[in-house]
Amino acid sequence: MDLLQVLTEEWVMRGIIASSLVGITCGIIGCFIVLRNMSMIGDGLAHAILPGVFVAFLVLGYSTIGFFIGSVIAGLITAFGITWIQHKVNTKNDAAIGIIFTAMFSLGVIGISYLNNEQGVHIDLKDFLFGTTLGVSNEDIWLSLGICVYTILSVIIFYRYLFITTFQPTIATTMGISVKNMHYFLMLMLSFAVVASLRTVGLILVVAMLVTPPSTALLLSNKLKRVILLSALLGLFTAMSGFILAIVLNAPPGPLMAVVATSIYLLTVVFSPNKGLLFKFINKRIQLNKIEREDIIRQSIRYPKGTKISFKELTDRLGFTTSKLNRHIKALSEDGLILAQNDGLQLSIKGLEKGDALVRAHRLWESYQVNKMGLKEGQIHEEADRLEHFLTDEMLDEVDEKLGFPTSDPHGSPIPQKKAKPINPLLKLRPKDLAIISKDQISDWVESELWELGLLPENPISVVSIGTDHVTIKKGKSEIKIPADLASQINVH
Repeated sequence: MDLLQVLTEEWVMRGIIASSLVGITCGIIGCFIVLRNMSMIGDGLAHAILPGVFVAFLVLGYSTIGFFIGSVIAGLITAFGITWIQHKVNTKNDAAIGIIFTAMFSLGVIGISYLNNEQGVHIDLKDFLFGTTLGVSNEDIWLSLGICVYTILSVIIFYRYLFITTFQPTIATTMGISVKNMHYFLMLMLSFAVVASLRTVGLILVVAMLVTPPSTALLLSNKLKRVILLSALLGLFTAMSGFILAIVLNAPPGPLMAVVATSIYLLTVVFSPNKGLLFKFINKRIQLNKIEREDIIRQSIRYPKGTKISFKELTDRLGFTTSKLNRHIKALSEDGLILAQNDGLQLSIKGLEKGDALVRAHRLWESYQVNKMGLKEGQIHEEADRLEHFLTDEMLDEVDEKLGFPTSDPHGSPIPQKKAKPINPLLKLRPKDLAIISKDQISDWVESELWELGLLPENPISVVSIGTDHVTIKKGKSEIKIPADLASQINVH
């Protein structure tokens, strides 16, 4: 209740509004700063506007508009100076930023110290460095709102130009778009964003608001429009939650906003659906399990059809522990790829088909390495062993065509030929899966065989089991055994 009462106070409302506007502004402009690898320019620009504050005070006194004008001019001078050194002088980019911003920052500190010591004026330097929401005025809010609206409209109007100069500057030049002018325009918007942040997060911490929310958004999406929207929302949330935490913990808002932004970033690093460390770890485990299960099938297909392979033989050949082998065998059984018994296993029709596909991938890639890459026979096996798990059907078809559809590999072993398959073959299903016989079959022969078995288009079926030479399905209360050659040709949905 005390917190709610505090949040309704005028100074708190002003601080939240100003912080929110700054969060949105920095989030939007920060996307282009991060994508252009200009994060350190943003940091340098933030420090370099301090001389503008000093000069503005000398001319106009303690004025928000005066600070705004002086800061923007100082920011543009800094941007021009950094760009000039980067393009005209043989100096590294990061060194150019360091040279200009340290010089400008030092001049600002000297100027403000002079005012405090010689002119009897009290300007608290830390208010500019770390922000002070207690001093946020209505004039500051209107200024922040104007800068926020200006930034949004600029990105909307010049989105096409910002997009192409960010990702394809060479193409932009050929289209007659001035990359240099867009760079300076971006510097102008960056200067505005830094000025808007003076009261809330300060010069030192503004880089956190410019860099961290966009970096977080880039972990969540690859589409620029979505990244901009996410970054603006993250900036808004960071500013508001950091400000409220500052009230609760009785701490400065600027640093807490930076901490909140970094905390959200670290959480995203771990839990991002596509790029997070947890996702990568899970995906890596799934991929490893897939490879190990395919290795079991590859070992099993070396035996004559119908041969039962003992579990001990598999553990000796693959180097798996008994528990790992049992886990993989359970998964392969559930997929209908093998028939496991107490003393060993056999490949089902589905497993034999999968095994042939793996052998085809292995031997085609061995042929490609010898015929197209010039490798010797002794150099090709390990690479083919690794890549057979990752080669897609499209890639294999392309390799097959480039090699002229070979029938044997460099060792003289036959290469299994690709068979015509329906879009959704019956063998793609697992035991207990439900499906419907499709109207579209790949040949008249398949339709005729289905008719003989009493299976008509749109008949619902369920898979009972997948054996070594047939698939057992259930239609209504009747079980039907489908021969292996037919099962691989039936299209279902």
